Amino acid sequence: MSEKKKLNAKLIDRILTIVGIVLCVILLPILLMNVTMIIKSWTNDTEVPSVGKVIPFIVLTDSMDPEIKSGDLIICNKIDPDEVKVDDIISFFDPAGNGVSVVTHRVLEIIEEDGTLKFRTKGDNNNTEDQMLVPADKVIGIYKFRIGGLGNVAMFMSTTAGLILCVFCPLVLFIGYDIVRRKINDNKNKQDTDALLAELEALKAEKAATQASNDQEQE
Repeated sequence: MSEKKKLNAKLIDRILTIVGIVLCVILLPILLMNVTMIIKSWTNDTEVPSVGKVIPFIVLTDSMDPEIKSGDLIICNKIDPDEVKVDDIISFFDPAGNGVSVVTHRVLEIIEEDGTLKFRTKGDNNNTEDQMLVPADKVIGIYKFRIGGLGNVAMFMSTTAGLILCVFCPLVLFIGYDIVRRKINDNKNKQDTDALLAELEALKAEKAATQASNDQEQE
């Protein structure tokens, strides 16, 4: 193999390795998070699935635009309702919803009624406040940060097509590439070994011929 071909092969190998690492870094955490959330939702359907105190949510509307956009993945931390302050962004079970839908809006006012905290909330992009006050027991967590567009990726990876495209296909390609690379390396090593053995045989033959020539001269 020429030196140029060797360099090209090494370059391709490095590029594929880097691509594989990047895919693992991006997709593996999302996959693990999805699996964890699914398992937790099965084992305890009365609580919002979380990873420790961290609760990820996928945003489906633009009610908090531009702070949070539709398709973002947001990270919230569990919080005691007593620690919530005005202007905090909180995630909560919608008191006007079906009991499981979650809303992430900003706190405008904190009200205490009969010894119980309630929160007046509003989406930054909405013209009006939320119709109902949020009771303290409906608060899930406080918003920390967002990862733009990653919610769409997470939702896609939760589908059959997403699992096939983002998990199964890369895994098959990686395994296939590893098998091909091993075969190529084995063939190269065999060729190098054969070339070395041939060179040794040639050296032996040359040495034998030289020895025979020296013996004839001595006679």
